[in-house]
Amino acid sequence: MRKFLTFFLIVAAAAGAFVWWRLTPHEEVATVVVRRGSVAEVVYATGVVEPRRWAKVVSIYRKRIVELCPCEGKEVKKGEVLARLDDVEERALLAELEARRERLRLDAARIRGLVERQSATQTSLDQTTTQLREYEARIAAQKERIDDLVLRAPMDGVVLRRDGEIGEIAGVGVNDVLFWIGQAKPLRIVADVNEEDIPRVRAGQKALLRSEGFKDAPLPASVDEITPKGDPTTKTFRVYLALPDETPLRVGMSVEANIVTQERADALLLPGEAMINGAAYVVAGDLLARREVKTGLRGARLVEILAGVAEGEAVATPAKAGWADGVRVRGRAPTP
Repeated sequence: MRKFLTFFLIVAAAAGAFVWWRLTPHEEVATVVVRRGSVAEVVYATGVVEPRRWAKVVSIYRKRIVELCPCEGKEVKKGEVLARLDDVEERALLAELEARRERLRLDAARIRGLVERQSATQTSLDQTTTQLREYEARIAAQKERIDDLVLRAPMDGVVLRRDGEIGEIAGVGVNDVLFWIGQAKPLRIVADVNEEDIPRVRAGQKALLRSEGFKDAPLPASVDEITPKGDPTTKTFRVYLALPDETPLRVGMSVEANIVTQERADALLLPGEAMINGAAYVVAGDLLARREVKTGLRGARLVEILAGVAEGEAVATPAKAGWADGVRVRGRAPTP
């Protein structure tokens, strides 16, 4: 009797475990409803705001700064003096050259008189005249050098930024820009796009910008120009995005850009994480039903569904590789 009772209890426990296994879902899953909406395929880029027309003012000589205009943020005209560099040495050399030229001019006049009286040869006159012309050329070059030590505005515009102080050394390094001058409007974005994405970018496409300084909503822009040659080192192409005049962005701000390459309205949508290996898992009652899906445009989060699931169906998310058709689950409330 005791053995029979033990056997009966084992069978009952096994039967109970089987019933529990059949009736109790194995896994609780979140669901999302297939819905209609708009989806856009975008190309990501990063860039910097700059004026459409602007210039850098750099000294071509390493000289000490002796004068700087207090013009940062102010309008300047083309040719207006922005800074002066030390030219004492250059002016001393100019004075020496002019003195030697004057001596040669007097020598040439004296020799010319001797030649007329046949007391000197024409060759000596030609040599002196040649030397005189040499010094005239050297004086002209020296005057140009002295003029280069005066930095002037290359265009009409606003002094966007001024670097350097009186007494510092100006030079020809890439970081030795003394003035940035540009026109306040219009502005544009100089953005870098990866070379694998550039075939999808076209002039006229709209773009949405995000900046740390303006987080409330994306800012509008549009693709204006695409540089024909890419950079083989960074594997990027330069793309210029036009900004509207009313943009709140300022020169020098960094932005992230989503260039809209394709857009579709009233499309069936699912989050990308709700699909795996080309399939989605529809929750039908307490069972998973595997569906092969055909996709279209892929947005930042949502994917267009062309076939495989219907509007209103609940799909398990995020999809897992271990799921199989017919697995029992307990679905949570659908994600809006």
